[in-house]
Amino acid sequence: MSKPLDADQLEDLLEDILWAEVSSKRASALALARLTRSQQEFALHWVRTLEKDNTACAYQFLTHAYRALTNLSLPDVERWIIRGLDVYDQSGLYAAVEVFRNVEEFLEHTRAAQVGASLTEHAGVLERVVLGLSGRRLALAAAETIHTDTETLFLPATASRFGSREDNFRFLKAAAAYLWAQTRFGTWRLGIIEALLGFDDTNRALRLFHTFETLRLDARIARELPGIHRDMQHLNALAGQCVCPPHWEIWRDRLRRAGDRAQDSLTLVAEVLAAPPPLPEPLCYQGELYPDRVEGVLRARLEDEKAGLRSLLVRYRKELESEQPASEREAACGKENIPFTARKQERDEHPGEFEIEILFHDRPVSPPEDIRRLIGSIMLDLGELPPDYLVPAGDGHYKPKGAEEADENAGADVWSGTYHERGAYLYNEWDFRRRTYRKSWCVMRELRVEPKLDGFVQKTLDKYSRHLPGLRKTFEALRGEDKWLKKEPFGDEVDIDALVEAHADARCGLEMSDRLFARRDRVERNIAVMFMVDMSGSTRGWINQAERESLLLLCEALEILGDRYAIYGFSGMTRKRCETFCIKSFEDAYGDEIRGRIAGIEAKDYTRMGVAIRHLTGILDRIDAKTRILITLSDGKPDDYSDEYRSEYGIEDTRRALIEAKRRGIHSFCITIDKEGQEYLPHMYGAVNYTIVDAVERLPYKVSEIYRRLTV
Repeated sequence: MSKPLDADQLEDLLEDILWAEVSSKRASALALARLTRSQQEFALHWVRTLEKDNTACAYQFLTHAYRALTNLSLPDVERWIIRGLDVYDQSGLYAAVEVFRNVEEFLEHTRAAQVGASLTEHAGVLERVVLGLSGRRLALAAAETIHTDTETLFLPATASRFGSREDNFRFLKAAAAYLWAQTRFGTWRLGIIEALLGFDDTNRALRLFHTFETLRLDARIARELPGIHRDMQHLNALAGQCVCPPHWEIWRDRLRRAGDRAQDSLTLVAEVLAAPPPLPEPLCYQGELYPDRVEGVLRARLEDEKAGLRSLLVRYRKELESEQPASEREAACGKENIPFTARKQERDEHPGEFEIEILFHDRPVSPPEDIRRLIGSIMLDLGELPPDYLVPAGDGHYKPKGAEEADENAGADVWSGTYHERGAYLYNEWDFRRRTYRKSWCVMRELRVEPKLDGFVQKTLDKYSRHLPGLRKTFEALRGEDKWLKKEPFGDEVDIDALVEAHADARCGLEMSDRLFARRDRVERNIAVMFMVDMSGSTRGWINQAERESLLLLCEALEILGDRYAIYGFSGMTRKRCETFCIKSFEDAYGDEIRGRIAGIEAKDYTRMGVAIRHLTGILDRIDAKTRILITLSDGKPDDYSDEYRSEYGIEDTRRALIEAKRRGIHSFCITIDKEGQEYLPHMYGAVNYTIVDAVERLPYKVSEIYRRLTV
């Protein structure tokens, strides 16, 4: 092993790295000189890495490196550095400096983390747990206290209360389920919040209400989620806590008799507030209630969802009227202009809960998924659907919350850091130098390509008219034919050959077989494919035209095959303005609207691929299919406005995103026209998961050919 570097050598190296920070260069060199050679090299590596982000962070690490390296293991020191960088990314330099200075505090956290469960580590599993539950889609985020604002579940960054990782993971899962139950079973109805904030002694009323709700929700979780409820009981036993102490059993029984509603808890609060019974100790996963925070989020959401529902009802009304006979339309014109009404129906399996049936001119209808989702969210907040929410208004084009503001102000706000405040998805990004993720680093917006009616579709169909019949015939062959399986114990028809053979056996004194039937084996393809189309500025001209022609021909052929597929474009500028463009979702039916969107694909900005892959694999991951494939159609390697991403950084981030997709069971493939792709594609996609098309004009033929090869 090499000798440790002496103080003079270290001082020279530090001067080369931190040329702007020379005030304590000698002192730092003397401290590092007392370390082993491996520790010195570790420290110098991280000084170089930190200096690329911020020289002051590198200097702070260097100042405290000796204390860290003599008290922590190298992996723990690395985690300390990453923690400082995460804080720098999210909160700025001053907060990061505090992290680097407080080595002892981090040491305590490290000891706790040895048996702790990290929210970051388990976020994927917890998100799937919450996604599988009914109600509104909820995000997860780290916070000091356990609570929810009805859109996000806030959990500890690291759970370390219990003595094993398994129990601490159970704790995170129990806390997430408990917060979900608050949003799902009525704790945060608008009327409840207003009543709680109206008490003279709000704090005491809130503590009482929280205790009553814990009793109510515990019983509800026991019925709805018995497995998680067993975990909760296990945690309560470890913590020496009881959901319902003996002196509270009377109130638990009152709640059960009352009807299992948050209003029942509120009624008990008003009844006992003057002389409340002694409150039991809060349960470990119970967290806090913040009604003022919830009220702000809830009112903003209701305003947005009301406008969205009324806007969507315009389009739905036109669809329903187009299906009506002329006589019914004329009769409806004479009525009051309120075509939609709602009818509440109590759920048999959950007394006290209601579901909404929508009526159009007094006839029940089945609204599309986007309308049903909005109605379900409104019902969670209000417990009812007010009549004025069902009055169609606006232009029928609904944008999610925050999308309109972003469209109007994108150019101005993206640089000031406010662009991602509303209506966007936040994604981690892999930093290969740090060997970890930058948390919530990229801001992704999902937009829609507007249809373009410029004759492109017809020109393309005419241009390839000679090839389309053969292409369709080839895809039709992929469907396969139903096969007849003979000598089956049951089936659609009698197998004559088997019957004759069995009769002959019987005549010979042998046992007669019961496998006398033939049945049809229907071969069904269970495939979902996501096409990710490069819409960066470098695709302008012939490349853009070839991409559009390729997708149009492919869609025409895929309609015969019947596979589920979606098409999204991607582009953006810097980490703050990453964009995907919906051309065809999995739910969209192929037709003139989709053809027009394909025609509307146009070149935009840059190619930040990692965040686009993460967003689109998330969409693809929600599709239940045996085979799921992500096909990227691109003209070059990852690129962005900043010099950093277009280098090795971008390639490594994209590679990491593809690894994440593979872990989800998604197979990735790249089709590119970049002749230099051989230099980086094997590293990103693997040796056989890409192809290079050497001429742009051949792209429309190659895309369909590659699709057939991947899905056979």
